[in-house]
Amino acid sequence: MFGTKLSKIINAINSILLPPACFGCNVQLIGGEELLCTTCRYELPLTEYNFSQENHVDRIFYGRVPIKKASSFLYFSSIGIVKNLLHQLKYKNQSHIGIFLGSWYGALLAEDGSLPEIDYVVPVPLHPKKLRKRGYNQVTGFGKQIATAINATFLEDVLTKTANTKTQTKKSRIERWQEQQSLFKAKKTNVLTGKKVLLVDDVITTGATIEVCARALLDAQVSEVYVATMAIVP
Repeated sequence: MFGTKLSKIINAINSILLPPACFGCNVQLIGGEELLCTTCRYELPLTEYNFSQENHVDRIFYGRVPIKKASSFLYFSSIGIVKNLLHQLKYKNQSHIGIFLGSWYGALLAEDGSLPEIDYVVPVPLHPKKLRKRGYNQVTGFGKQIATAINATFLEDVLTKTANTKTQTKKSRIERWQEQQSLFKAKKTNVLTGKKVLLVDDVITTGATIEVCARALLDAQVSEVYVATMAIVP
């Protein structure tokens, strides 16, 4: 009890002496603001996609893999707040950004009610070597918060990545698809059989990673695969 109170006091002192800065514009945050200042939060490019109407994320997968429905929270661009947030999340040890985005998006999904009842929320995995180096999967906090919001179970060890690949951002859709065909495998298939799964990831560009992960889940006899990501490249 004493240790908890002391920790809170130390955190309060640190926030006064070293007030946190906005991840969008780097100004000092004021009381009640978390990660982003009020201005940057207002300027976040929300897609406003849902799970009842067709959107751009759905169309990425048409003719490729039978994903039931897909959506993304934000639009990603080469500059701006979303890029800053996701860069900090993936490369600067700021895993709490994923929790922040998942809590926000999860609340919207729960309020909207367009997402059918989901059994499991499953993240796109990292290769064990990359996971050890980074220390966390950047999608974990995001997925856990969504699972809590929609009353689903979060399963982190269902999909595995069998090879450690370099960044995919400069590769074409065909190159990504060819490279990843055998990269992702599903395990615990007895748990997945007949279940509805929400597959979560950070950013969709060509959709190659999601496509292969969804196919692995469907091969494991999942009844329906849904997709939710932090962002999508328009």
